[in-house]
Amino acid sequence: MFTQGQMIFAGIFAVVFIIVMIVSYRRDIKIHRKQYKGSLWILVGFLLFIAFLLVVKNLSKG
Repeated sequence: MFTQGQMIFAGIFAVVFIIVMIVSYRRDIKIHRKQYKGSLWILVGFLLFIAFLLVVKNLSKG
């Protein structure tokens, strides 16, 4: 399905992409802490809302 060259390219691309993303994130970590303060609570609220919807769905199946 894929040639050996395509598989090698995909592997190298994935490794380099992940390394670049890690380096970029580490450079911007101070900015992220300042700008996204409190965003964890938004995520928690969203997950609780999804859980609530699933509970209501399962209770109303009966």
